[in-house]
Amino acid sequence: MSITRLKSIAGITIPDSQIANQATELLLEHGTEFIYNHSLRVFLFASLNGQRKKLKYDAELLYVSSVFHDLGLVPHYSSTDLRFEVDGANAAREFLKTHGLPKESLQLVWDTIALHTTIGIAEHKEPEVALMYSGVGLDVMGEGYENLSGPNREEIIAAFPRNNFKKNIIPTFFSGFEHKTETTFGNIKADVCAYMIPNFHRKNFCDCILHSPWSE
Repeated sequence: MSITRLKSIAGITIPDSQIANQATELLLEHGTEFIYNHSLRVFLFASLNGQRKKLKYDAELLYVSSVFHDLGLVPHYSSTDLRFEVDGANAAREFLKTHGLPKESLQLVWDTIALHTTIGIAEHKEPEVALMYSGVGLDVMGEGYENLSGPNREEIIAAFPRNNFKKNIIPTFFSGFEHKTETTFGNIKADVCAYMIPNFHRKNFCDCILHSPWSE
């Protein structure tokens, strides 16, 4: 795997603690170069948004959250029946437990990862949760692109290339939950299934109501 390791980029310091470095090693061991580059961009974009908005946040916890946020897509961490976001959140929590972090930090990281695709909620929670959501949104869908300066964008992309991101990210998502498409019910990843599976039949909330065991 060809990866770039830097101490800082675009004015953002990349955490270099024991926890951060061990998290990175897990990403390198179990992830892919594509997910690695995406995860580092997410951290940098989230941090730049935090800097721009003058938010106080824990950079180490945001970094660990960024590193783990898509690891629920890879076989090592993927469960048979949970949303991939929850798999990644559970993995990060178990990792941080070994470092003796307080339960408040464990919960914060869990929420940051588990909610990173939850539109309309994540952006209203703690700074780490909101920033992760914004970093993912910027890298995946270009949300807030206008707030990213040209020099910062070019520096980050040069270090952590997108590598045909638009073409590759949807199949990458799908590979992580094609064995459990039912976990996409009620969330945006159902769109991925509809894109990848011909005639995909989505579970429908209204059908759940109308076909419940209640008589009326």
